[in-house]
Parts: sequence; structure tokens; C-alpha cells
Amino acid sequence: MSTKFFTNKNGNTLIKKFEGVLTNNPMVKNLDAVVGFLRSSGYFELRSFLNGIDKVRILIGIDVDKFIAEAANKGQLFFGNPEGVKEEYLSQYKQDIESANYSKQVEDGIMQMLQDIIDGKLELRAHPSKKIHAKIYILYPHSFNEDTLNAAVITGSSNLSGNGLGISQDKQYEFNVLLNENDDVKFAMDEFNELWEESKDCPIGAQDIQNTLDTTYLKGDVSPYELYIKMLIEYFGDRVKDEDTENPYEMPEGYTKYEYQIDAVNDGYQKLLKYDGFFLADVVGLGKTVVATMIAKKFLMENGRENTKILVVYPPAVEQNWKTTFKDFDIDKYTKFVSNGSLDKVLDDENYNYWNADEYDLVLVDEAHKFRNHTSGSFEQLQEICKMPRLKTGNIKGYKKKVILISATPMNNTPMDIYTELLLFQDPRRCTIDGNPNLTSFFGKLDKKFRALRKNPDYNLQEYKRLAEEVREKIIKPVTVRRTRSDIESIPRYNKDINGFPKVERPKEKRYELNEHLADLFEKTVDHLTKDVQYARYQAVAGLKKKKSEGLYDNVELISKSLANIRKTGLVKRLESSFHAFKLSLDNFCQANQNMINMFMKGKIFIAPDMDINHLYEKGLSDDEIEERLNKKAEDNPKNAIFIPDDFKPEFLDSLKSDQKVIEQMVADWKDVTEKDDSKFDCFNDLLKHELFCKTINPEQKLVVFSESLDTVKYLVKRINRKDVLAISSDNRNKEFKTIRENFDANYKDKKNDYNIILATDALAEGVNLHRSNVIVNYDTPWNSTKLMQRIGRVNRIGSVSKHIYNYVFYPSRQGDKEIKLNRTALSKIQTFHTTFGEDNQIYSTEEILDSFDKLFNEKVSAEDVNEELEFYEELRNLYLNNRKEYNRISRLSLRSRTGRNAKEYNGITLSNDTLVFLKTNIRKAFYRASNESVSELSSLEALYFFKADKDELPVGRIDNHHKQVDKACKQFKININQQISIGDLIENTKQNAMGAQVGTSIQLLDSFLAEIQDSNTRLFIAQLQSLVRDGVITYIPKRLQRMSKRLHKGLLSHDDALDEIILMAKKYTDYFVAEEERRKQIESEPKIILSESFK
Repeated sequence: MSTKFFTNKNGNTLIKKFEGVLTNNPMVKNLDAVVGFLRSSGYFELRSFLNGIDKVRILIGIDVDKFIAEAANKGQLFFGNPEGVKEEYLSQYKQDIESANYSKQVEDGIMQMLQDIIDGKLELRAHPSKKIHAKIYILYPHSFNEDTLNAAVITGSSNLSGNGLGISQDKQYEFNVLLNENDDVKFAMDEFNELWEESKDCPIGAQDIQNTLDTTYLKGDVSPYELYIKMLIEYFGDRVKDEDTENPYEMPEGYTKYEYQIDAVNDGYQKLLKYDGFFLADVVGLGKTVVATMIAKKFLMENGRENTKILVVYPPAVEQNWKTTFKDFDIDKYTKFVSNGSLDKVLDDENYNYWNADEYDLVLVDEAHKFRNHTSGSFEQLQEICKMPRLKTGNIKGYKKKVILISATPMNNTPMDIYTELLLFQDPRRCTIDGNPNLTSFFGKLDKKFRALRKNPDYNLQEYKRLAEEVREKIIKPVTVRRTRSDIESIPRYNKDINGFPKVERPKEKRYELNEHLADLFEKTVDHLTKDVQYARYQAVAGLKKKKSEGLYDNVELISKSLANIRKTGLVKRLESSFHAFKLSLDNFCQANQNMINMFMKGKIFIAPDMDINHLYEKGLSDDEIEERLNKKAEDNPKNAIFIPDDFKPEFLDSLKSDQKVIEQMVADWKDVTEKDDSKFDCFNDLLKHELFCKTINPEQKLVVFSESLDTVKYLVKRINRKDVLAISSDNRNKEFKTIRENFDANYKDKKNDYNIILATDALAEGVNLHRSNVIVNYDTPWNSTKLMQRIGRVNRIGSVSKHIYNYVFYPSRQGDKEIKLNRTALSKIQTFHTTFGEDNQIYSTEEILDSFDKLFNEKVSAEDVNEELEFYEELRNLYLNNRKEYNRISRLSLRSRTGRNAKEYNGITLSNDTLVFLKTNIRKAFYRASNESVSELSSLEALYFFKADKDELPVGRIDNHHKQVDKACKQFKININQQISIGDLIENTKQNAMGAQVGTSIQLLDSFLAEIQDSNTRLFIAQLQSLVRDGVITYIPKRLQRMSKRLHKGLLSHDDALDEIILMAKKYTDYFVAEEERRKQIESEPKIILSESFK
């Protein structure tokens, strides 16, 4: 059946119709067209069929609604706006050029269109007053009349564009009709001529097109230097401009304005808005509290003071510091302050001392590394606060709260610390960090490799370093502001503010040997502690018969093993700390174990398994203090559970008695060990007498000594026996705070010298200045070795008196290290941290690798790990400040700016016959290097060095394959994007166990209820909750659902009660789901070519 209608199905496209009409009708010499918009690429595709055409007239219909509205607002009638319409079309034409396919053919077509206008072959007009939506194409000979046979009119839906012609890959449905009757053609011609005449005052001439082309990349290649500066502007964004905005950085009286802090505010603020949170991780002593306060003030000003509520979460030790700083900056009235152990107060709707959790817009978390354990109650509370959608927004839109995580040591143990902390502002399986949609997948693979390294007896620091580099490049860099002292000193304008930092000398490693008798006793004791003692006292829950423990305690085996391991490790560490501390702990253990046996004898056994050990660590308590509370908890707070001996497995009491026998033997073995046998103290005392107070080393005659054990601190006070010794723990820190400052804070006005030695637990490792001292002694090695950084940070601060910092580290004995491998663990943790975040100095060992270029430490190298991007930012900033006109000119260079350069070599890599490309979407950006053979993604630092150019470098002609190589990079960018999107989308169809046991169990549980529920509202609630579980929005949800599933399976929870709990939970978190759906609606834009350059 023949029809005059056609679509673009089966290749029957508009371009094919043009080809047929123009090829088979050589008498056709004219083409008139009315289109909604004109794509130069569309004209170019049609151009090859127009060689026989003498005249092409195209009338473009512009949406004139806005011009009609403007006239109405002025109280005027609208009769047309030729200038405004022409400007609108030329703006669209420019956008068309910048978004067209990047190819030589398209560029030739654009220039051909201009040439046709110059030659008079093509004439363009835009209608100045009518909103024309029609698409009409009229083809006819010169002398058209009623007898003409070779004329046609095509009308329908197709514009003169790639889609309209049917030549684009992304084909859309078109519907058109081809008419050959003369009456139809004449009618269309008359209508066209009338519209054409109405548009005579709105011609689009050759000069208009040329002027527009001159605002695009087609004007010509820029110089290599111009392209380099344009790249810096696009890469660093508006950071330099932020320094020029209304000053939110006015410093209160008593504060010094440091430029490095201002730059941190600008950089951090941009990350805060882009990712909803970031790590403020400047090394200890650079003023993170002030930086965070200034960011909070900037957020307050931009969001609107009346629209903003801020929450500051802090360890109790630094409460006064935060409150004072916020008051000084005049933002305290918009802020609530809460200690990290009291977050339940914020979640309590009845606590009127705090705003409701959904009212906060910005959350600052100090010492954020304390929330690295996602199973702790404090983490769950904080995550709920941070993830709870904002009740209302101010000028800064978006439902998500903004979160600043403040810590000089965000990673304490493994990269999984970072993962957990990221969950406070990112959803692990819907992550917005560039190129990392699935944090669970990324960190899961990384953690597996990290654990394998830990188990390998032949560990290699370089392997730790390589793993950490992956985290640094892909995760840390986008969401972290961190400068080391080396960074500050490497930038002249920074360094002039602080006039240099003290030099931290290489760690002075101190080892000691035990005499033969003690060495044997030490090894025998370690064997007892690690092989013979079962720690049954701390596994009472696991000792209960199953029918007694079910329903009362979850994860009984895990809880019991965890407590037992803590006690075992604690005792071995106490043995390393000091014999005195160990003997006290052993006595306490002996008594606690006997107490449990006595309870059996009396017929009543109290159990308190609800101890939150991590919470006590978070509060800064030492191991001694935790042990004391653990024993009190067991006696004073038995969780309302009283048991009788028959409730326990028969072998449990046997284990208690077996332990008691071994413990009593150890007590007896150590009874005769006295202070005279303490070779570790002898080593320390020798240092104290002959080195630590030497004037050339310690000019201020102040000494700081740290130990993890409070008992060791008390022991040292007794053994040193000097009146000028001050002992500090969490018990007396606040009480003695003024005394500490008077005697050890170089910034304190009224200084005293009543105390010259301060002995402290890690309660003093944060939130205080001790920098009148420049000598620090680590009497024992903390299990969490990054505490060493915090300790050194007490004396290495702005205003430090001495030019040198001396760090003495007592290593564990051979016998103890053999069992708990403390030396290896400390070194691996420190190294992983160095490479992930960067650090100035070796902290624990001279084996630590500091620099980015795999060079080992040597005498000539100090503080190598400099943030190399800073020098590029400095270059851009200097141009902005010193030559604003040039900066603005280059910033206006169009998208797709490009140049050609001669071959270049950098760092052993030769750039020759290849192309560098900078690409962006609305979500991510990337650099690529493409050659004829391959394409590879570059790190940002590599790209900065490759693009770098001098002012006087002249451009050369681009290589012939320039366009093909750029296209290659674009295709690879899209492949990478699609792969990353696929990883995120696959989560919907991934086997549940691939997302973790808790998530898998939770989804199965919710699926089982969805299968049986008919009510649509209930189904919706459960489906929303399931979506939150998949994305990992709230860590607590799958944890609670897994627990519920276990109770259901064991018959301890009814089906209806479980459903009620699920619905209650779903309703509680429905706002989270709605907020997530809003975020998911964001569609990633097509990649844009920002700039490119080819090398001969």
C-alpha cells in the first residue's frame, strides 16, 4: 500500500526523502524551510545533497514567550523583538556548537554553513514575534507554476537536526508527510513567503555567525599557557574567588588570621556543599577548631542566620574550647553542643535543651575517629542524627545535612575506619564521590587485601603503602582537606605567617633487655596468658545453657570472645607497660575470678554483658580505668539477671576453677619481683638523669611522658620521686586544666614553673597545648598507634618554643612482641596512615616511608609528603590577585578550547603523538591520555604536570588524529561511567550475601512479609524500608532486622509482633526514603569536553 506519510522506521528517514527528491529531480533549485531550531550538524548532513540547489532559505522559530512576558511586565503591547530574538538564536547556535559531536567533519560542516551564507547560497532569518512550532520543507524549481511537476512539500515533526533527519544514534520517533500536489506546494510557499517577509528585520547574517563562532573554540587554538590556566580554573573551581567575597573570615580579637586556614575554609566549604560532608584532617596543631568554626560561620551566612541550626559533637575534654571559639566568632547562639557520649539527648524529643534532630543543618564532629566502629551505640546515634533529613532548608537547598568530620587521624587501624566514618554523610551503595558509587564493594576488596597482609609473617611496608595509595587517590583526595607542616612551609605566603615549625627529629627507639630470670618468667607468663587461661570470667554469657541465654542476649559467642580477647591483650600490654601495672591487674583478675566462683558457691550469679567497651575507649579511659569499670559493672549492674549454678553448662565452673589455679600460680610467681628487677624503668631513669633534661636538647626544661596505663603513671610518679611531677588522667584532667596550662602551654599568659614533668594517660593526648616542652617520651606503645601522632601534636604546635622536637619511643620487649606482634601492628598502622593521609614526620620507627616517590628516609630528606597540588593552586591564585584582567579573560575561554604542542617529557613519560583530554559531567570529572593505540585515565596530579606550560610557549599545529583521540577518550569516559553506574544498579539484583550477611538477611525478611501483605500502604512502607537497607542509608536498620529474623526463627518473636515492629521502623524512616528518592532523580549529564591538547 502506497502512502504519502513516513516515519523514521526501517531507514525511511527525512534525510532519505531529501536524497530521493533532490537526486531524482535535478530541476529543483530552491529549498525553503521553517524549523523550530536549526542544528549546524543537521545542515552539514544535508549539505551534500544541496550542490544542485541555488538558494536555501531557512526561517527559524524562536520561543518568544519570554519576550511577550517582558513586554507585559512593562505594560506594553508586544509587536516583536528582532534584536532579542536574534540574540536568543545566536546563543542557541553557540550551545549547539559546544554540544555537537567533536569531529573534523562536524567542524567542516559548521564552517561550510558560514561560507554558504557568505556566498549567498544560504539565507537565515528568525521570526521576531511569532512562536512558530511548524516544520515545513518546500523544494521547487525556479519557475514554479500550476503546471510544475518537480515540486514537493514535506511537513510533520522533524526539525533540521540529527534526530529530525534520522541520522543520530539516539533515534527518536518522527511522523511526516510528503505532498506533491501543486496546490499543496503553492499553499505552503505562500505561507512561507508571508512569514519570511514578516522576518525581514531579523536576518542572521554572516557577520552574526562569525561573531558567534569567535566566542567558541572554533575561533582558533589558544596558547599552551592559556589552556593550562583554563585547566587550573576548571579544576580548582571558584576557590580563589571565594577569597574576594563578602568577608566571612573576620577574626575576633585574640585570633591571628593565617592564610593557610583561609584556604582550608574555601576548599572545605566547596567539598561540604558538593559531597554533603568532608574530612578536616590537618595535622595536629594547625588549628582545625578555628577552621571548622569559620566554615560553620560561612555556612551560616550563606544559608541565612535565621534558617540555620548547628550541632557540635565533641569529646568532653575539649568542651570549653569549642564553646569559647564559637562564642568568639559570634555563632554560638545558632549552635547546640553535645559530648560524644550524650548523643541520646539530641534524639530525645522530650529534651528541650536541644533542638530536634531533624532541625539541624550542619553537624561538626570533633575527634571523628572515635566513631570508626559502626557497631557502637554512639555511631548509630550519630548516624541517625546526621542522616535525618533537614526539616526545612534555607538558601542552601537540599534535604541532606552537611557534616564536617574533624580529626588529624581519621584512620586508626585499617581503611575500614574511613569507610565507617564516610557512612555519616554518604550512602555506601549510592555514593556520590566521583567514580565510586559503591563504597561497600571498594572497601570490601581493599579490606580483604589488608587482612591478608596482616596475616603474612613476611610483611612488606611497600605493600601497605600501595594499598593506602589506592584509598588516597580514589576516596580521600576528593573529600579531605589535609595539610601537613611541610605543606605550610612549602608555600611562602603560608610560611611567613608562622615563621616555620620545629623540626621533629627521627624517633629515638628505646629497647630494654630482661635479666635471665625475668626473661624466663616473662615468657612463661605470656604462655599462661595466651594459652592456658580461658578467661571464663569474661565468657559467662557463653557459659549459660542455651535455653537460659536465648531471648536475653544476642551474639553470645561474639560478646564473650570479644571480652576475653580484650582482657588477654590488655594483660599482655600491661605486662609490657610496667611490671607494677601488671601485678595490680593480675591481682584484680584473680579477685574478680574468685568472686565469680564465690557466686557459684552462694548459689546466685550476676551477669552484666551489656558493657560498651568501645564507648569507654571513646571517652578516653585508659585500660586500667576500663578494667575497673568492667569489674564494677559485673557486681553493680547485672542487667536484672540473676542465675543459679544449674543455669550454666557443667564445664563452665570447671573453666573458672582452672583459670583460678593458673592465675594464682602467676600471682605467686610474680610476688618476689620488685622494683629492682625493672630494667625498663632503669633505662628510663638513665635517660632522665643524663639526656632528657640536657640543655642542648631541652632548653625549657619541660618533659612530657605518656603511658596507656594509669597504674604505670602512678608507679612512675613514685619512682621518679620529684616534687615537680604532675600526674594527669581522665579523673583529674578538668580539675588540673589551669595548672597544666600555666606550666606547659606556651600560649598561656601567666606562666609558672611549679611542674616540669607531666606524666599522663592518653586523656591528655587531645585538646591541650603542652608546647613549652619539646621532649616527649612514649613509655609504652599504644595498640592504636596513631595515638602517637596525637601525643606528639601536644608539643609540636604553632608557637612552639624550641626549634627541635625529640620523640622517645619505648619498644615492646622481644618476649611480649613475639606474642601480640605490637611492633609490627603499630608500624603497619602508621605506614597505612602516612600513605593514605600524608604526614610530616616519622612517628614510631625509622622504617616508616614518608614521601610520595618511594624514596626511603635519609639524612637529607625531611618531611617529604607535600601536597603537590598546592603549588598549582598558588600559581592560579597569584594570577588572580596580580592580574585579574588576564585571569578573567582566560576564564572566559570557551568549552573545548584546545592547542597543539611539541613533544614533552615529564617524570620519564614522553608525550608524543597523543592527546590530553579534560572531561566533565555534572557529577564527575576526569583526565585522559589518548594515543592511536590506547587510552588511559590520569590522576589529577599527573594531569596538572602534563598540562603545565610557560607563558612564552607557542602553539603548534595539532596532530592529524587529534579528533579521533579526543573521541577515544570520550568513549572511554562513558564506558567508565556506565561501568560505575552498573555497579550501583547491580545492587538491586545482587545476591544478598554479596552485600553482607545483615543486608542479605534483612532483605529476605522483608521479602517474606511483602509476599503475604495485600494492603498497598503497608507494602509501600516495607518496600521503602527495603530500599534503605539496599543502599545502606542507616547502618542500624539491617542490624535490627537481622536480630528480628533470628528471634522469629527461634520462636521468641511472633509474626504479628515482627510485622508491627517493621511497620513502626518503616514509618520512622519514611522521610529518609523520600529524601533518597529525591536524590536519585538527579540524572548525570552527557560528558562535556572541557579542553584538550595534542603533542607532536
